[in-house]
Amino acid sequence: MIKFFRQSYVVQYVVIALMLITFWIPTFIAGRVQTDLGSSVTPLYSLIERILGFSPYAKLAFAFLLMLFEAALFNMLLVENQIVGKVSTMGAFVFVILMNLTRTQVNFYPFALATLFILLMLRVVFRLYLSQKPELDLLKAGIYIALASICYFPSIFLIIWVFVALPIAKKGTLRLQLIPIVGFLFFYFLYFSCIFLFGDFLAIMHDYRDWFDGLSFTLVGFNLKSVILITFLVVVSLLFFYGGRNANFEKTVAVRTKMTMSVLLVLLGILMLFIGGNVMLNGLIFIGLSIIIAYEFSYMGNTGWANLFLTLFLLLVFANHYYFKLL
Repeated sequence: MIKFFRQSYVVQYVVIALMLITFWIPTFIAGRVQTDLGSSVTPLYSLIERILGFSPYAKLAFAFLLMLFEAALFNMLLVENQIVGKVSTMGAFVFVILMNLTRTQVNFYPFALATLFILLMLRVVFRLYLSQKPELDLLKAGIYIALASICYFPSIFLIIWVFVALPIAKKGTLRLQLIPIVGFLFFYFLYFSCIFLFGDFLAIMHDYRDWFDGLSFTLVGFNLKSVILITFLVVVSLLFFYGGRNANFEKTVAVRTKMTMSVLLVLLGILMLFIGGNVMLNGLIFIGLSIIIAYEFSYMGNTGWANLFLTLFLLLVFANHYYFKLL
């Protein structure tokens, strides 16, 4: 199975699309979407939710197509940065699994929309290592984070990840580290200016203040099942990451740099699980784990035990969607 997705032909893309359809069929049959997830601090998500509010199936169709596009974008991101092979669909394959693990995730929710802008941000940050003039990319990174935050507001913490990741990419001067912050603040300056001119500025400011006042690290979103699942995925990813050192692949400095940045992304994703709400709807950790697992699946030498694990895990995921609902 792993060797199959190390290739990139029409059949691989068809299989990935069919796998995604299979994950989504129970939700389409039920015709239920999650509601009341938008707020004044997630205006882009709330706007799309209102536009598609005439039908739950419209929301599900939009979310399904969005997930399909994001899987293709994620795969392109990994191929461009040599995290997977030049001709590979491994990135899309792993991304589809981890972003659709449970029935909770197979829906339209804020982080699903924010993922598009997070992937665009990762694309520009990953290419910084080889860039001679990174200023424009850094500005774009800040704007993409701002766009992600108006879909899922906790995405603002990605500014911290960029600030920490830049020294790893040999772009750690204070001037360069401030550029994404400037891009982020410039976007919000324009947004708040529009609110001031055409909206209820004071009410929106109160909503943002209330969000920050209520921000705290909590265990509210956790239950035993989610803790077991996330712990299992992190442990398996670490085993893949450190157990694949004998892979027949010469890891360049650029690739090692991007993988270090990905590990930091996972660590931030773990911290963000504690900000409250359903932890399965905060998918940053799943994006980071998808990068690590796709990387190891792409270059490990002996795939026998990994294929066995992957087959059993896929069967469990399918069973979770169709026969019993663990999460």
